[in-house]
Amino acid sequence: MEEFEKSISFDGRDIRLKVGLLAPQAGGSVMIQSGDTAVLVTATRSQARQGIDFLPLTVDYEERLYSAGRIPGGILRREGRPPEKATLTSRLIDRPLRPLFPSWLRDDLQVIAVTLSVDEEVPPDVLAVTGASIATLLAKIPFNGPMAAVRVGLVGDDFVINPTYAEVSAGDLDLVVAGSPHGVIMVEAGANQLPEQDIIEAIEFGYEAVQDLIQAQLDLLKELGIEIVSEEPPEVDTTLENFIRDRANDGIKKVLSQFDFTKAQRDEALDVIKDEISKEIEELPEEDSIRVAASEDSKALGNTFKAITKKLMRRQIVEDGVRVDGRKLDEVRPVSCQVGILPKRVHGSGLFNRGLTQVLSICTLGTPGDAQNLNDDLQPDQQKHYLHHYNFPPYSVGETKPLRPPGRREIGHGALAERALLTVLPSKSEFPYVLRVVSEVLSSNGSTSMGSVCASTLALMDAGVPITKPVSGAAMGLIKEDDEIRVLTDIQGIEDFLGDMDFKVAGTDTGITALQMDMKISGLSLEVIAQAVHQAKDARLHILEKMLACIDKPRPEMSPYAPRLLTIKIDSDMIGLVIGPGGKTIKGITEETGATIDIEDDGTVTIAAIDENKAKKARFIIQSMTRKLNEGDVYVGRVTRIIPIGAFVEFLPSKEGMIHISQLADYRVGKVEDEVAVGDEVIVKVREIDSKGRINLTRLGIHPEQAAAAREAAATA
Repeated sequence: MEEFEKSISFDGRDIRLKVGLLAPQAGGSVMIQSGDTAVLVTATRSQARQGIDFLPLTVDYEERLYSAGRIPGGILRREGRPPEKATLTSRLIDRPLRPLFPSWLRDDLQVIAVTLSVDEEVPPDVLAVTGASIATLLAKIPFNGPMAAVRVGLVGDDFVINPTYAEVSAGDLDLVVAGSPHGVIMVEAGANQLPEQDIIEAIEFGYEAVQDLIQAQLDLLKELGIEIVSEEPPEVDTTLENFIRDRANDGIKKVLSQFDFTKAQRDEALDVIKDEISKEIEELPEEDSIRVAASEDSKALGNTFKAITKKLMRRQIVEDGVRVDGRKLDEVRPVSCQVGILPKRVHGSGLFNRGLTQVLSICTLGTPGDAQNLNDDLQPDQQKHYLHHYNFPPYSVGETKPLRPPGRREIGHGALAERALLTVLPSKSEFPYVLRVVSEVLSSNGSTSMGSVCASTLALMDAGVPITKPVSGAAMGLIKEDDEIRVLTDIQGIEDFLGDMDFKVAGTDTGITALQMDMKISGLSLEVIAQAVHQAKDARLHILEKMLACIDKPRPEMSPYAPRLLTIKIDSDMIGLVIGPGGKTIKGITEETGATIDIEDDGTVTIAAIDENKAKKARFIIQSMTRKLNEGDVYVGRVTRIIPIGAFVEFLPSKEGMIHISQLADYRVGKVEDEVAVGDEVIVKVREIDSKGRINLTRLGIHPEQAAAAREAAATA
């Protein structure tokens, strides 16, 4: 392909596209640029592998630190495991892209986005999403696109398309909308308790911009003379499918109407039907076309049975308005909550149950030194002070699997719960702790991410974290059959798996704090999205009421095993004095007191110790070291050494002055040793600080009240 450039004027900013210049052997490639942020996105297709019964799509977003003019840290000085933000961006590209490929496609597809240049204003993630659509179209892969994404911010009272990092940080909304010509296909948002109507208007505002980008892609293809590929699906022999349907339909329908069945009972009953059909197939003659078809595709029975179950479950919801567990469409499963179920060695814990879904969240309070360093990340933030981690062990769904490090799903669910709670956390100045919440999914049957939000709110309040408001969350589902649409509240596993939408909404009683929508169809109208948002509010408030019945506000006291933090401010030019050469001084204070000390560049010193008295002792030492002395100040000191003309006294930590022999007493002293000895405690007054910073002390002219005050101050230190 020859080199081609196109510029799109888009809401006051230009988006520039370059094709045919880079990655000529990729199926399709584009460099998409805005400002000084440029991302190379490629899409490549290879032939299907034998036995694959799903779409093997791989999406990777790779951050390169050279794009920001930096060299990676570590021994190897090269990029290693992707940072969390890169993993989340990979998901952000994948989620709107995957539903637009034909359901029958089995070829290996790979989309790779690489940052080539990143400035401090334009985030690369939404550029990469749009670039993925363009690369896929250029690769002539069957695709129900184009697809595009934009970010919507809220600056003052105005929505802004593709805001800068600074505008996102200063505003109350960070929302990404992706869409196709058929409607909205993905939403990802964090918000500062915005009302539902504001969120709906933001999605509508974003989708209007998405349509402009979709048209720009169509114009690009026309200018290049490329048509969108539309391949015919392969022919399928329906003999086996019809055989299974004839024998399974009635049985599955009967099981789905047993509303008193538990999940395990329903799964077991369905397995019995499937096993009976499998046995019947095995008893057929070897040359029978049904048995031959089943033997050629070992997954055919399971896939067909699943498809029949899906169709019947959806029909039951649309026609009868009832779900497999007998609930109404807008009904939430039974909810129960507990806090403080673990020993107080754990700083805070919350257990949340909704139906068969159970999540245990544990909150840990840490010191500023526990903040996560983001130096090898391309994001402007350098540290994270709130960490939310999500674990999904195999036993939570009754399975056995090897344990692995957290995957994309776990990272994504943890990030969603983190975003939901971030806006209600106290400010750093009000509550200087670093917070880590871990959500352990103990049982899963739908919407464990929203269960994590609820359990984590309970754990934070149990730990005594002064959150401004409690947060709850609910997951909404969708069944779309032709023109019939049903929105489901609090979906369980089977409804998530066999439905068309997973729409998670979290927030307080005031408004929404986080939102995530994924589709399995090619788009959804704004009217249906609005219905889901409003329906989710009722569910959230119902769940919140159950949570507040368990604990209605943060505990006034923290766990006795949580560190106590004391914060002081020193002059920044005193930081070196406190740290000392090679960290000698600060290490000495830590060893002496047992406290942990963190010093920021602006002179903020945070002192942490489980025993508050140890923290106070360290604070006194640092305050004493950095205190500006005034002539006339009175202190209690200890004689450290004696010379013929006087005695040296340490009156504050690391501060020493000399009492001249003439200042030891109000009479003539023959020898210093006649008045004081090494180790003696003495009351001294600062007589003079000379031009070289040397401190001259005296024992003369000290009023008894000054001496008493000095002794009292020393006793309480």
